[in-house]
Amino acid sequence: MLKRNRKKKGQSTLEYIILVAALVSGLVVFLASDSSPFKKAVNQTYTSVLDGMENKATDMVDSW
Repeated sequence: MLKRNRKKKGQSTLEYIILVAALVSGLVVFLASDSSPFKKAVNQTYTSVLDGMENKATDMVDSW
C-alpha cells in the first residue's frame, strides 16, 4: 500500500510539472509578438499596478 501512494504522488507531481510547462509555453506564444492584444493587456495591467504603487508611496511620503 505504501508503494502505491509513492507512485501516485510522483505521478501527480509530474502532471503538475507538465501543466505548468504548458501554461508557460502558452504565455510565451501569446506574448511573443509586439502586436498581440494579450501583450498589450499585460503591459497595461503592469503600468496600472506600478502607477498605483507610486501614488501610494508618494501619499505615504507626503503624509510624513
